[in-house]
Amino acid sequence: MTNSNSNSNSNSSKNQKQDLGAYFLELARLGAARGASGVEEEEEEAPSELNTINSSGGFQVVSTDKLSVKYTTLALHGHDVGVVQASKPAPVKRLVYYFEIFVKDAGDKGQIAIGFTTDSFKMRRQPGWEANSCGYHGDDGMLYRGQGKGETFGPTYTANDIVGAGINYASQEFFFTKNGAVVGTVYKDMKGPLFPTVAVHSRNEEVHVNFGQKPFAFDLEDFEKQERMKQQTTIEKISLMPNVSYGIVRSYLLHYGYEDTLNSFDMASKTTVPPVYMAQENGFSEQDITYALNQRKTLRQLIKRGEIDAALGKLRDWYPQIVQDDKSATCFLLHCQKFIELVGALEGAVKYGRIELAKFFGMAGFEDFVQDCVALLAYEQPRESSVGYLLEESQREVVADTVNAMILSTNPNLKDSHGFLQSCLERLLRQLTACCLERRSLNGDQGEAFRLRRELNVGKTSKC
Repeated sequence: MTNSNSNSNSNSSKNQKQDLGAYFLELARLGAARGASGVEEEEEEAPSELNTINSSGGFQVVSTDKLSVKYTTLALHGHDVGVVQASKPAPVKRLVYYFEIFVKDAGDKGQIAIGFTTDSFKMRRQPGWEANSCGYHGDDGMLYRGQGKGETFGPTYTANDIVGAGINYASQEFFFTKNGAVVGTVYKDMKGPLFPTVAVHSRNEEVHVNFGQKPFAFDLEDFEKQERMKQQTTIEKISLMPNVSYGIVRSYLLHYGYEDTLNSFDMASKTTVPPVYMAQENGFSEQDITYALNQRKTLRQLIKRGEIDAALGKLRDWYPQIVQDDKSATCFLLHCQKFIELVGALEGAVKYGRIELAKFFGMAGFEDFVQDCVALLAYEQPRESSVGYLLEESQREVVADTVNAMILSTNPNLKDSHGFLQSCLERLLRQLTACCLERRSLNGDQGEAFRLRRELNVGKTSKC
């Protein structure tokens, strides 16, 4: 009975270590994906010209460059509108979409309009006169939203004015501008792909469209900056007790073995932050993440300095069980990092690769990463290559985090080693990311993708 329990515990421990190793190996692969693509989300194609096929032909002439439109006949009826959409719908995976028109000639009546319509819009009607359309009209300054009756909105516009229309995906609003200033906003109650649309409706009316091929009169970059600042201000209004934020930061430093920083943090906070009790969570407490703090600090420092041989030596002395399987994911990442540190010395790298990395060729789960490591030798400037991510500081961090988690998993009082994959702070940030992605999904995937690094930089900038 005892032997059976012993074997069961041994197998459980082995499985936990394999799971931990696999987790950090996957993190290393994510670095490979970033190095290969450089982006997290594919860029959408934005409109660049007017659609000369699906337009109300006969009432207007579109220029050969497909960027200007002129009404050339005499309008006899309300449906004799010269309306034209962009060749593509407005992209949705961004914070804001925007375009402008320059009114070259207001014609007889100045019945020019700018706005957005769906692909089912009747192409002989002004934007805003039909369902699923919205338009700001120049002759009366009215805003029309799906019906013939307009609502008071802004000033009229005429020859030599520059008028813009945009979609703020964060607030789910249309906004319109005149000569570089916002005229007003209105809730975007239209669904589906929306096409930038312009209309002319009296003789000699002519507008030129700017889809971004030249600078806008409106400062779009500042508008986006202000929108992000609004979001940041909303976040900063949320109150958080000082001792709670202190406890979260402290648990992060403990988790990753930043002992020196932790001591300085405790010293600075001693007289300003009341005591905090961090409740036991996910089967571990602060006592668990204090485990082997000094050893974890030492090993992290060695790995971050690129001293992999010294780190391996310490591991063999202190935690031989972690490195006894030389083909484990942990050993694999350590050997790969040692090879990466030798890339500048070609002969040494080749020799080490033949001894330590060759055994991983052909092994499922390892081969692709080994190939990336070896590929570093093929470039005169490896940092500029598709595998240059391996030379970044973040790659050392992945290896150091792997070793840190493996040491924490050796704690004899540990109940759940998976609790050490991330700190409390990281789990909170993962939850934040998941919530933001879910909110975006419920909104039809409109708006820019949530990128935590950018949001943290916005917060930092706002305090400068």
